[in-house]
Amino acid sequence: MNVRRSAAALAALGVLAAAAPAMAADPSPSAPPKVTVPAALFGKTDPTYDGVWRQSLSLIAQHTAGERPAASAVSWLAAQQCADGGFAAFRADPAKACGGKAGAQPDTNSTAAAVQALKAVGGHDDAVRKSVTWLKSVQDKDGGWGYMAGGPSDTNSTSVVVGALAAAGEDTAGLRAQGRTPLDALASLALPCSADGGGSFAYQPDKKGKLAANADATAAGVLGALGKGFVVEPGKAHGKAPACASGKPTAQLLAGNASAYLAGAVAKSGHLMSVMPGATDQPDFGNTADTVVALAADGRTGEARKPYAWLEKNATAWAAQSGPAAYAQLILSSHALGESPRDFAGTDLVKALDKLGPAPQKAAKAGGHEEKSAKKSSSTSVWWIVGVGLVFGIGIGFLLSGRKKRQP
Repeated sequence: MNVRRSAAALAALGVLAAAAPAMAADPSPSAPPKVTVPAALFGKTDPTYDGVWRQSLSLIAQHTAGERPAASAVSWLAAQQCADGGFAAFRADPAKACGGKAGAQPDTNSTAAAVQALKAVGGHDDAVRKSVTWLKSVQDKDGGWGYMAGGPSDTNSTSVVVGALAAAGEDTAGLRAQGRTPLDALASLALPCSADGGGSFAYQPDKKGKLAANADATAAGVLGALGKGFVVEPGKAHGKAPACASGKPTAQLLAGNASAYLAGAVAKSGHLMSVMPGATDQPDFGNTADTVVALAADGRTGEARKPYAWLEKNATAWAAQSGPAAYAQLILSSHALGESPRDFAGTDLVKALDKLGPAPQKAAKAGGHEEKSAKKSSSTSVWWIVGVGLVFGIGIGFLLSGRKKRQP
């Protein structure tokens, strides 16, 4: 999951009414920032639309990889919180109040990302509680969430909020708005098996109420249905091939159907294609990384291997151009499959991400399997060097990768 694209913010303002606000990588590195980029912020591109999102993803990725993020990076994120508990995409001056005609507008996506980051790094329980209270207060009547408070529910926003609340220890299945739950909202956005794109999720209904398959929303919907955030462990393996099934829209059925759609979408080429209106068809790196995470979360690790292999072969240049959110996205896809992000086909994604922001502190004491893998690799290298006789120092220069943008 990644930095919300500027397209997401524009969609929330009604400029891109039918576009899905996917997680996105930074804007083009060649675009000059319209505001001063804070020293503690990851990336050097304009943070207006994705500052909190890309910072949150970066901190989560570092923590997941066994690192302790820089105190300045965490403090910057915490200071972005509005008085009501919400987070806006970016506050150039945190001293100015949020809301109103001139203030920054808090949104569900930035808030949900910040909750997961602050919960992961620890030490900000009060801030997390305030954000959780705000998120719960803006739940829509259909049980879901829109990008902006009070806006119509969409699959992406509902899912990222569910992931944040779950990370904060909330019982998301029990959250109700006029008797409707988040799962009810997601079920209303799922395409039936008989439809074109059956099993997938739409971002939102179109003006006529019709649902259209959206890969970005589908990957997000898998995590939302399962009540999972950005960081996932491989789910329990299935004994059967993925297939769309009809029945009561339980969490498992919705996630399974969506996984079947995604598995089919990447089965041939190993990747998704961009579907941005007016854009030339091209591989969709960000949503492919999200698909890996979604399939792994649903226990479809076998189906996730092909797109992950495709990313290893093709995504490093995309991440280098796109920035910290893209690197974070790749790190989280690696984690989801139990792989080491420090050896992403020879690239150290963690090191690459670290170079784009404040230097992390010493590795966390309780790192994930990536840290253990790194330690094991280091130990092996030491014995190899001793055995060979200290011939030459081994330099394994890995290039880190960060996480994505989501394309509608």
